[in-house]
Amino acid sequence: MAKSYKEIMNDITTFIFDVDGVLTDSSVFVTNEGEMLRTMNIRDGYAMKAAIESGYNVCIISGGSNDGVRIRLNNLGVKDVHLGTPDKVQTFKDYISTNNINPEHVLYMGDDIPDFHVMKLVGLPASPQDASPEIKNICRYISHVKGGRGAARDVIEQVMKVQGKWMEYFNGKHD
Repeated sequence: MAKSYKEIMNDITTFIFDVDGVLTDSSVFVTNEGEMLRTMNIRDGYAMKAAIESGYNVCIISGGSNDGVRIRLNNLGVKDVHLGTPDKVQTFKDYISTNNINPEHVLYMGDDIPDFHVMKLVGLPASPQDASPEIKNICRYISHVKGGRGAARDVIEQVMKVQGKWMEYFNGKHD
């Protein structure tokens, strides 16, 4: 009998997120100079920081490339930020090999076709509520929240709660 997503969450040690459509709502604001600006959710960032400070690995693998996104993620403590990635599967394999991570212990949240093949390699493929149908069809967990609106916070919180670490993190340590 297949494990439920809650049972799989017990084994998660690593979160990997796409950016556009997961940490953003897929919107891009283009300035007159051609710069593309994105909006990221503060609660997603807070949860990523909580996960890192609680001992989880947090990694970003995205086809998009934006220095502002890299700076934001680095400021949250995310050290493994792979932007402008043409081959997400190879980047994923290199990351888990370098860090000695079992792919079954990885939650990967993606939203569209470029995430499809890498999501088939992880223990817990997850998506925002507004992901493409092809991605939703392979997910073990679909957030009730849309991309860029707290979907990353949702999965991090779910995992940390299942493992008894969510409120432990907040008990007097962090405001």
